[in-house]
Amino acid sequence: MTPPPSESRRYLALSLPMLAHDAWRGDFLKLLPGTGRGTSRRLVEGAHHERCAHQIAPSTTGYAGGPPPRAGEEVVVFTDRQANAVRLTALSPRAAAQGLATGLTLADARARIPDLVAIARDHGAEARLLARIVAGLARYTPMAAAEPPDGAILDISGCAHPYGGERELADDLAARLAEGGVTARLGLGDTREAARARARFGTIAGDLLALPVEALEAEPGTTLALRRAGLKRIGDLACRPRAMLAARFGVLALRLTRLLGEEDRRITPARTPPPIFALRRFAEPIGRVEDALACLEDLLGQTAIILRERHQGGRRFTARLFRSDGAVPMVAVETGRPVREAGIVMRLFRERLDALADPIDPGFGFDCVRLDVSATEPLAPAQGALEATRDAAEPLAHLIDRLAARLGPGSIRCAVPLDSHLPECATALVPPGRETGWPPPPAHDPPARPLRLLDPPARIDVTYGLPEGPPRCFVWRGETHDVARWEGPERIAAEWWRRRDRGGLTRDYYRVEDARGHRFWLFRHGLAAREKPRPDWYLHGLFA
Repeated sequence: MTPPPSESRRYLALSLPMLAHDAWRGDFLKLLPGTGRGTSRRLVEGAHHERCAHQIAPSTTGYAGGPPPRAGEEVVVFTDRQANAVRLTALSPRAAAQGLATGLTLADARARIPDLVAIARDHGAEARLLARIVAGLARYTPMAAAEPPDGAILDISGCAHPYGGERELADDLAARLAEGGVTARLGLGDTREAARARARFGTIAGDLLALPVEALEAEPGTTLALRRAGLKRIGDLACRPRAMLAARFGVLALRLTRLLGEEDRRITPARTPPPIFALRRFAEPIGRVEDALACLEDLLGQTAIILRERHQGGRRFTARLFRSDGAVPMVAVETGRPVREAGIVMRLFRERLDALADPIDPGFGFDCVRLDVSATEPLAPAQGALEATRDAAEPLAHLIDRLAARLGPGSIRCAVPLDSHLPECATALVPPGRETGWPPPPAHDPPARPLRLLDPPARIDVTYGLPEGPPRCFVWRGETHDVARWEGPERIAAEWWRRRDRGGLTRDYYRVEDARGHRFWLFRHGLAAREKPRPDWYLHGLFA
């Protein structure tokens, strides 16, 4: 059943049939020729900034049979090892025009064209190029996902009106890909399968029933059986009972149902859409970073209105600057407390940009700026008092945010309590903003824990003391301390449920003060005559 119009979706599919060739001639690889017929060429990593053309470095000995070919005249093939043989798995346009086909062994291809250029296929470079393309698709829709190894899919429902329609959006995308030297075929459809079939086997909005049965992308044996039965087009299958197809070919009926738009399968985007975002496109690229920041400040004002309406504040803000050449510089800032004031967030963005080791290069200009508020928290409206008073914690929170923006979020840590009664396991360091409040200490009571803990605890020599009481005198770092006052013990048992041996020694903690007024936190490790014949003593902390 076709979904109702209110729930119908529209998809745009990309098929990249020349992905290997485009990755090689782009910014990933540079080819160096060998020295004669039959020798394999070497691939080295390099920076190649010609987007729409590639060059072959001259060889000292030249190609067999004549001088090396000029750029664009060589026959380039890409190979993989399959079944103990090196076979062609991707071709350049010129190689395809010469009659070569995928699946052919490299030896047979060299017998036909001795001077062809064979390149070991770099799947990592292709994956990086595909990921870069998918990242750039965020300018059209937040619902974009890769379809490895050579495709991508966009959910453009409700996103085509800024361009004047779906065909205009597709034309803009095709022009950008062509400008970047990427060969692509596009297809539109009510389902992702329909869009993908049109992109790979038809035209952008062609008749689905006229497509070959290969558009179902079934197993090769299934496709061969269909053709032998005379079912060569999608229209030949559409008029057949689905129960018969399911009984004979299994999931083929489900593939046909989805291709014809009778069942939709939503995509999972490569990046989860943020709860709040704002976007600004430009008719002409802007060439200054300051102009992009001014636009970003306007977008912060738009998101502040949305946050205020939802009674929320942002915790993480991400700015993406889409360059006209396809690069997408990204800057992200986080706040320790939920905020929605544009001025505060803008100051953090500027702090982050000033701290970048490699400043943002506008290149040929930015044609789109996008702001994502990827993390939000409740922030209720606050009623200001008549007197001009400020929250005492607000200046500290702003200082932490600025330090995190300049030094990086991993450079600032705050201590939080953990659910453990062992002193060394009762705290953890986390980034700012994730901490929880410490329980307030009892009023008019000295602190039960010192401000400074020793890690690990320092062993001390007790020269005089009772077996079940505190030490009267101990030596630490070669200095003798006579105990004048003491308080305790505070007994802490071992966490036996976390130990494999289900055991552990008991600790008896004492707060002691020596004759000169220095205060220490000591513990006896083990119970005398029950857990150890002679327990050890340790110094675990120092009071202020």
